[in-house]
Amino acid sequence: MKSLQQYRIPFTGLKIGKHQFGYELDERFFAEFEYSLVKNGKLTVLLEMEKQETMLILSFTIKGIIFLSCDVCLADYPYPVEIAERQIAKFGSSEEDDMDEIIILGRNDHEIDISTLLYEYVNVAVPYINRCADEGNTEWCDKEMISRLESLAPKEESDETTENTADPRWEALKKIKNN
Repeated sequence: MKSLQQYRIPFTGLKIGKHQFGYELDERFFAEFEYSLVKNGKLTVLLEMEKQETMLILSFTIKGIIFLSCDVCLADYPYPVEIAERQIAKFGSSEEDDMDEIIILGRNDHEIDISTLLYEYVNVAVPYINRCADEGNTEWCDKEMISRLESLAPKEESDETTENTADPRWEALKKIKNN
């Protein structure tokens, strides 16, 4: 977790107004999170933090590529990512409920850790189904794996054999449907 130290922003010494920060996310960042969907990537983070009297407004812009494993051919391929998110951190007491949309910072807090926010934003950007062909990355597709899968796929039967082995109960149901 020492490598995540750079993602802690001390806000106590900052003047009221807008401040900008820049970060690079790569495999070292993702290695810090055990169950991350993303294991490697090259992302640039631009953070604009607006400090106000009672809150911090964090505006994130994350651009770059992450490497995903294709669900079909299992090849790793680059997936372009462009994320724009906003987070509000409010100064308050620790007794207040921590909401999903707003981070509550205690009176004794002097820095904010954005590493978990960055981790969540990137992992939420991962598509539910990963297919390299969907992204137009056919050069990354493992052709040998696709040919093996096609050879192991069940062969389609012709309509004639299907009709001959049809269950007579289905034929009776088809007659009822047609009436």
